[in-house]
Amino acid sequence: MSNQEIKDKLNKIKQSFRLMMNGPASQSMREKGVSYKLNWGVSFADLKDMAQEYGKDRLLAVELWKQNIRECQILACLIMPAEEFPQEMAEIWMEQVQTPEIANMLAFNLLQDTDYAPELAFRWLASDKPLYELCAYTLLGRLFQRGMAPNERGINELLDQATVAMRGDNVMVKHAACNCLNKFGELDEEYRQLALKVMEHAHE
Repeated sequence: MSNQEIKDKLNKIKQSFRLMMNGPASQSMREKGVSYKLNWGVSFADLKDMAQEYGKDRLLAVELWKQNIRECQILACLIMPAEEFPQEMAEIWMEQVQTPEIANMLAFNLLQDTDYAPELAFRWLASDKPLYELCAYTLLGRLFQRGMAPNERGINELLDQATVAMRGDNVMVKHAACNCLNKFGELDEEYRQLALKVMEHAHE
């Protein structure tokens, strides 16, 4: 695909965002402190439909991500082929994430399908950066839902980091850690007991 073709697709996508614009949704996000360079308030369902239409496309995904527009970045996560998304690129994209919504979208719609997802998640858990931690807990939760159980070292790391998160002041990270522990507990009764213990201790 030539540069001109990518540019044309990009312009077409941006025009379609204007047509689907949801002013109240966009305004509501702004009022909740969710700030983007540009936010059309397009629903995730509409963006998923659009992703189906365009299919997996690495070059287009890269250009969409660079736009720093809410809808463009969500669509980028949906159309980037996981097997063509190296870990170095994941690190670069994560550095550029500015909102919890995009951190979650990255975990849900792209990172969970990569080979390096567990390694990345455990590293980001210990980052002390709230958006990284949020993404990591969301990502691990998805992996647990898919039946992937961590090894003993991973379990200890998760429980240690979740204990710190649950005792911390960041409500967003606390909530993500709690959700992740619930998913971890669904894997096995022994894990459920470990997760409950962490949640109980967090409130002592």
